[in-house]
Amino acid sequence: MYGCCVRVDGNRCGLIPLCLQFILIDAEFDLLKGIMRHAGKLQKGGHLYRQEDPFDSVYLVRAGTFKVYRVDEWGEEQILGFYYQGDLIGVDGLSADRHICSAVALEPSSAYAISFKLLERLCCDNPALQRRLFQMIGSEIAREQQLMIIIGKFSAEQRVAAMLLGIAWRNKQFGLAPERLWMPMTRAEMGNYLGMAMESVSRVLSNFQRRVVVDIDGKWIVVHDIDKLCAIANSGHSEIQLLSI
Repeated sequence: MYGCCVRVDGNRCGLIPLCLQFILIDAEFDLLKGIMRHAGKLQKGGHLYRQEDPFDSVYLVRAGTFKVYRVDEWGEEQILGFYYQGDLIGVDGLSADRHICSAVALEPSSAYAISFKLLERLCCDNPALQRRLFQMIGSEIAREQQLMIIIGKFSAEQRVAAMLLGIAWRNKQFGLAPERLWMPMTRAEMGNYLGMAMESVSRVLSNFQRRVVVDIDGKWIVVHDIDKLCAIANSGHSEIQLLSI
C-alpha cells in the first residue's frame, strides 16, 4: 500500500521530520509532539471532520488516503483534493472557525490532530515554525488556484496527465518511486475532481495504456514514460507549473 516507507526511530515517528520539514532540532520536535494526538483509525467512508464542524485542529495524515470535498447548496459534491500520508489537511477551517469542507477516508486511514490554538502559541515563540505554517497554507491556496486553471484551460488528456504528474512529483518529494502511483479513488471521483465525466477519465487512461505511457494494475498506475506524460500535460500550456495538484 502507498506510504509504507515510514520508519520509526526509537520513539520518534519518522513521518514528522519527513513531512514537517521545519522540525530541525529535538527540542522543536518535542514541542510539536506535545500538542499532537492520534485522531483514531478510520475505515473506508469514515469522516475525519465534516463540513460545518467547529474548527479547532489541523490534521496530519498518518496513513491511508483522504478525499476532501464540499457539498454546495444544491447538494452537489465537489472534490477539492486527495491527500496522502504526510499531507496536512483541515486548514480550510481558518476562514470562519468552521470547516467549509469534509474529509473522508478512501481506505483504512488515520491522522494526527494538532490543536491550532496550541500551534499558534508555538508559532509565536518559533518564527521558523510560523513561516513554515504560512507556506503550507499558501500551498493549499495555490493548489486550488492551479486546479481552476487546469479545469478551465486543459483538455481531458492534459487534465488526467497533470493529476498523475502531481502525484508522481509528490512521491518523489517523499522519497517514494515517482513511477508507481497509488490511486484509491474511483474514476468517478477523479472525474469530479478534474471537471470531467467518469467515462472520459476511463477513456483517457485506456488511451494512455494503449500508447504505453502508463500501465493500470488495479488501484496502481505505473508510469512507463514520464517525459511523454509531461509533454501531454504541458502541450500548449508551458506557463503552468505542474507540481503537486
